[in-house]
Amino acid sequence: MSEINSGALPAAGAGYRATVWALALGQLLSWGVLYYAFSSLVLPMDRTLGWGQPTLMAALTLGLAFCGAATYAVGAAIDAGHGRAVMTGGSLLAGLGVIAWSQVTAPWMLYAVWAVLGAAMAMTLYEPAFAVLTKRYPTRYRDGITALTLVGGFASTLSFPAVAELLRWGLDWRQTLLVLGVVQLALAPLHAWALRGPALVAGPAHEDPLADTTLRQALGHRGFWLLTLCFALYAFAQAALWAHVMPAFADKGVALADALLVVMAVGPAQVAGRLLYVLVGRGWSLRVLGAVVLGALPVAMTLFALGRSLVSLLVFAGIFGVANGLVTIVRGGLVPLYFGRSHVGRIGGLMSGIGLVARASAPLAATALLLMLPGYREMLLVLAALGVAAVLAFWCARSP
Repeated sequence: MSEINSGALPAAGAGYRATVWALALGQLLSWGVLYYAFSSLVLPMDRTLGWGQPTLMAALTLGLAFCGAATYAVGAAIDAGHGRAVMTGGSLLAGLGVIAWSQVTAPWMLYAVWAVLGAAMAMTLYEPAFAVLTKRYPTRYRDGITALTLVGGFASTLSFPAVAELLRWGLDWRQTLLVLGVVQLALAPLHAWALRGPALVAGPAHEDPLADTTLRQALGHRGFWLLTLCFALYAFAQAALWAHVMPAFADKGVALADALLVVMAVGPAQVAGRLLYVLVGRGWSLRVLGAVVLGALPVAMTLFALGRSLVSLLVFAGIFGVANGLVTIVRGGLVPLYFGRSHVGRIGGLMSGIGLVARASAPLAATALLLMLPGYREMLLVLAALGVAAVLAFWCARSP
């Protein structure tokens, strides 16, 4: 992949390929540490601390809420050309936060740590990385987003067995978090190296930022709110599943080895879906692709709710993984396609922030649902119904 400089802007920094792959490695490790590791550590933490799952899940809920609250400010900073500072500082904050998490001895300490980690997530995960790529390489951002999601799709595949192996080696959950915190800290110099140079490295010669939709204009269009509702419902269902996935397997009586096999299969399925998109799906409109992908979520949730055999659960992992992998590409591509690139940080950040508030409420809301419903099967069927509503909202959305 050669560098593009059609806008007469000098090549600078690490270059397109190196930037993309450095950010992709950052996504792989950051998602594994900041998001997926929590579910693996809930039961060990509960056994040691004795605070109960609702108290622990509330910490993740708080973190995701802070993530959602910070996304607009993060997007505005990236729009202003500060993407390097955002992602480098976010990695430092995340690493220090994970190390602090390993030392908590009271619920208030856990909540304070997760407030910090929520802000770090807003600065390091997919949304800021997509915005940075879109701003730096506006002619190639879709290829870059696809590459990021291809690599990041292995995060769950890496995280669950890695945490299980660290625990199997004799490390307790506190020592495991110390290891993960050091890994996260190592991403700060990687981001600082990859994102040096100007915020716009290559751009089209006749780009007119005045032709793009402003945040205020987007807020006045129903398409923005329908897309926001769609991705908020999807984020809620996805987060509720991941937060409760290991307890849900235990409730089904699935052996730990089989449960790990199923969750490890989600990552390769995500990557397989994205590879299929690269090979044959790039000619599809994002609207058609999105409707198909979003429709797979309620199917997967229903399979997980009703399935008990390893085969049926692996089919769930395949469908859920493909949907989860491709919805990221759909969301990352639709914002600049519908609203333009000049304000992508603010518009995408606000949309993502609202979705993250929904995601933040999911772990605790799902716990509350369990108190009102007979069990995990019924909870998962409720999540499937929310997936159907997300499809309808998506299909009704139109570009301004």
